[in-house]
Amino acid sequence: MRLSLATRIFLGYAVVLVTFGAVSLFSVTELHRGQVEIRLLSEGYLALSQTAATLESFQKNQANDTVRLREQADVAVRRMMIQLARRYFFEQMDRQLEEALSLTRRLEDFAPTDETNFINDVRRRLGELKTKYAEYREVADAAYLVLEQPKPDPTVANLRLDRLQDAETALGATIKLLHSSLEARTRQRVALTQERERRAGVAIIGLSVLAIIVGLLATGFAARSLRPVRTLIDGVSRISRGDYSAKLGIAGEDEIAVLAREFDAMARSLAEREAQLAQKQEALLRAERLAAAGRVSAQVAHEVRNPLSSIGLNVEMLGDQLEAATFADPQDASEARHLLAAVTREVDRITEITEEYLKLARLPRPVLRKEELSAIVQSVIGFSREELERSGVAVSTVVPAEPLPLQADEGQLRQVFLNLFRNAREAMATGGSLRIVVSREGQDGVVRVEDTGPGIPDEVRARLFEPFFSTKARGSGIGLSLSRQIVETHGGSIGIDETVQQGTTFVMKFPLT
Repeated sequence: MRLSLATRIFLGYAVVLVTFGAVSLFSVTELHRGQVEIRLLSEGYLALSQTAATLESFQKNQANDTVRLREQADVAVRRMMIQLARRYFFEQMDRQLEEALSLTRRLEDFAPTDETNFINDVRRRLGELKTKYAEYREVADAAYLVLEQPKPDPTVANLRLDRLQDAETALGATIKLLHSSLEARTRQRVALTQERERRAGVAIIGLSVLAIIVGLLATGFAARSLRPVRTLIDGVSRISRGDYSAKLGIAGEDEIAVLAREFDAMARSLAEREAQLAQKQEALLRAERLAAAGRVSAQVAHEVRNPLSSIGLNVEMLGDQLEAATFADPQDASEARHLLAAVTREVDRITEITEEYLKLARLPRPVLRKEELSAIVQSVIGFSREELERSGVAVSTVVPAEPLPLQADEGQLRQVFLNLFRNAREAMATGGSLRIVVSREGQDGVVRVEDTGPGIPDEVRARLFEPFFSTKARGSGIGLSLSRQIVETHGGSIGIDETVQQGTTFVMKFPLT
């Protein structure tokens, strides 16, 4: 049976479509598998390993404190050290253990089946760790009860401290085994993922070559069958070279016109697929950079938290002393209490921010509440005004009379604005002016932060929001990357106004409710 021209051309290009579809399906499948592996590593094993490292660090610090507690002769200092251990060490250990157990339960929702046994083993190890930690708390409470006495029996105290150090050693060994197991499994999964990506790359190249060969064969067949139709030949040739923007645009209802329209549809489909793959690849790269930034931020937050806890405790003690103090002027007493309360609030807020940094490896989710954009901006300006003016920076604001309501996490937005204000202050080392303009554009609330600094070079702007990229001598390169993440999780956008010739202007947009 002889096939018509339309049927033959259709069959030829149907093979092309099937081949490209197979390549696309295989690519998407491998991309999905890669996403699962990345999620397993970034949200699973890396997070568990980080938690184990945190537990190990807590345990080592507590063991060092126990050694100092044995050597400490001052009963007041001993009581303070015991109070710190009960208030912070036990609380943090409980929270980290519960968080690790919760994470193992979440891993079961998306982890591959071949990881079930290891996840169950991790859960079992965490259970053993929790049991040993409970035993350690009993031993610690018994030792602390003796050491809190004004004149403890040295024999009893040393016996209790020996038992406490033995319990700490056993607890540390269990944590270290868990950490080593997680690190070994992470390295193993990374190696497997790299090998799988290598094989998938070779397969995709082979399938792509096959698809190109099939496409060229179909093109040759069509060119021979439709030699007079130069337009169709040129269009097919451009598409075979990967120019998916080529449009044949042949009008009519004959077989050639139908074939041309099918080719246009195929070109659009391939272009959309390429665009989607590019977007997903960019999202994966950004997720990797943010994960790396999260790990660094978690380490920094851990280093900050201990002295911050001491500051908080000293502020509380200072508050107790202040209540018992007397002032000649009642206004001085009120002002002192007000300043101390402000310090306490800021210490609590900074503590909360450091805790959020510890979770940066997993993308933070904002706690959305109904807020007012102008009020948040003015609050941050009021907090930063004195610091800016001391640096010779004149601050001016423009806010609309109408409210700009939005669903937002106030703490996260304050962090973004504070970061931009401080960046502007550092850019204007010799002084200048900072202008903050809040306005509405359609359904968006817009915040413009304009400074009169030296501006940002074009080659720096392209990398400004990359994690770890910084032009400052001591900059971490995390601030703007984290700010972009926070703004985007609120459904907004952040960028630089390219039209400004002097200074730098950051523009943020947030969807209003």
